[in-house]
Amino acid sequence: MGNALRFYGLCGSEPPATTTTTTTGGDAGDESLGHHGVSVSTVGVSALAQHLYHFEITSQVPEGLSKHVSSSKKAKSNWYKQLSKAWRESKPPPKSPEEASRLVIRTLQKHRPLDLDGLLSFYGLPLPHLLVELTAGEAPPLADGLKFQLHTLPVDAKAVADGDTVTVYVSTSDAQESSRVPQEVQLAAVESNEARVERDYTRADALHKQIIDAGYRVLHIDNQDILARKYRIRLRGIDAPERSMPYGKEAKNELVKMIEGKCLKILIFDEDRYGRFVGDVYCNGIFVQESMLKKGLAWHYTDYDKRPELEKWEKDARAKRVGLWASSNPEMPWEWRKNRRENRHPHVHA
Repeated sequence: MGNALRFYGLCGSEPPATTTTTTTGGDAGDESLGHHGVSVSTVGVSALAQHLYHFEITSQVPEGLSKHVSSSKKAKSNWYKQLSKAWRESKPPPKSPEEASRLVIRTLQKHRPLDLDGLLSFYGLPLPHLLVELTAGEAPPLADGLKFQLHTLPVDAKAVADGDTVTVYVSTSDAQESSRVPQEVQLAAVESNEARVERDYTRADALHKQIIDAGYRVLHIDNQDILARKYRIRLRGIDAPERSMPYGKEAKNELVKMIEGKCLKILIFDEDRYGRFVGDVYCNGIFVQESMLKKGLAWHYTDYDKRPELEKWEKDARAKRVGLWASSNPEMPWEWRKNRRENRHPHVHA
């Protein structure tokens, strides 16, 4: 029968281990993930885990640590003993830099703050003042103005345009999607697959183009072909710096770090004039807009959203001078876009 096309979803589980290449966005360029799934953002977590394992076998703390901390050798051994125990007992063990940093702080909170900062810096983990407390909890089942929900396939890092825009795909096996797939798209997906099996690539490519033009894609995930619908999403209620603005790259990279390889739950409220769906994005119970605001990587977009909690999260980040609020007078993205438009068409405003 050849490689049969599957119309099914893949979420609720971890993203497939067969995906070995990703991008981190920004200037980091492409990076291959090793078989442990170590990326630029998780290399510190991986190094700490390896050092703790090594310490359990050899009782040796890593070389180079003494450049970052001033404590005695005995004190450092004591840290690693406590950390390896805490790491072993944590279920599941820390995966993200934030989780690893929290475990270190929680375990060694009685120790000197400078040494704690030094240890975190040694592994490139976030310092205590950079960690934000996020509200845990799933998306609300009912929200005012909610039109529909999406449950996405794992997100590709390349699909993140900037700190507030991402392209996602939803499997056509999803109950909501299955009834909406045009028959000609389903047919084209099956015929394109057959054409590839027969090595008729010209016909396969023509059918593939037909699928893409209709707003769908055939994605190859975990050795299966999945027909999926494409949605461009604008994160509701926030406006992140544009890519060429200060903190534009940081905002994009933060969004990539949060959602790459994850399945998202998105509550759709509107569609903007660019054809993007405007929605609240949830990733493993974390409200993505909350994290972007608390880390100082987005503004509350008050022209379009009046939610008081978003206003508070931005205000708190300003007070702490985190992210873009480290600048005394950061330019607002909507002002920046307006100035760009006026500079491109000066005669209109003459």
